[in-house]
Amino acid sequence: MTPASAPGFRRQSSVPAAVIDAEPEPIAVDLDRTALVIIDMQRDFLEPGGFGETLGNDVSRLAAAVEPCRAVIEAARNRGMLVVHTREGHLPDLSDAPPAKVERGQPNLRIGAPGPMGRILIRGEPGHDIIPALYPVPGEPIIDKPGKGAFYATGLGQLLADKGIENLLVCGVTTEVCVNTTVREANDRGYRCIVLADCCASYFPEFHAAGLAMIKAQGGIFGWVSGSKPVITAMATG
Repeated sequence: MTPASAPGFRRQSSVPAAVIDAEPEPIAVDLDRTALVIIDMQRDFLEPGGFGETLGNDVSRLAAAVEPCRAVIEAARNRGMLVVHTREGHLPDLSDAPPAKVERGQPNLRIGAPGPMGRILIRGEPGHDIIPALYPVPGEPIIDKPGKGAFYATGLGQLLADKGIENLLVCGVTTEVCVNTTVREANDRGYRCIVLADCCASYFPEFHAAGLAMIKAQGGIFGWVSGSKPVITAMATG
């Protein structure tokens, strides 16, 4: 369901509550109709010894986004903003995992295989869960998603519609995969997306840069790119 078709939808006020410094240009948003979405900050992706590191990735590159995310989450909670967390993973029987996805990679490192923090990308396993530093507080929704995008086969769209959300502040990992996919899904559903560059990360710095460039290109074809400090300032003053 898109914002425009959601029950109770009203168009954003002509005098928005806050202006966020962003690229390709500052954006004015109603913060009361804005949600913070934290994508896939999971132990298997970020922690030493997890699945991501087992694949040969430098997880310290993702760790750089943790503190900026923590600061933005704290500001959002203080303002009473909706904070949504996502986790990528599958049911234990893999019934929601397409064979083409499961078959990729080395046989001993595929989805569902035993990993250093339990079965890889399986819901309920230790590695599937969110890192302690960014763990949701009671009442914050957790969207368990079987795909890269947070809208596919989940209740996120309905949740946002029920809350009257029109704008998304997007953080998480990885920039070029799940963050980009979610932003593109959201854009097609009519949401204004503001991606916080320092709150996102990739194992590959060049992919991080390219992912952000694609979002803000051509006048903001998929959304806007800002950072934790401008957003925190807007929350405090808007």
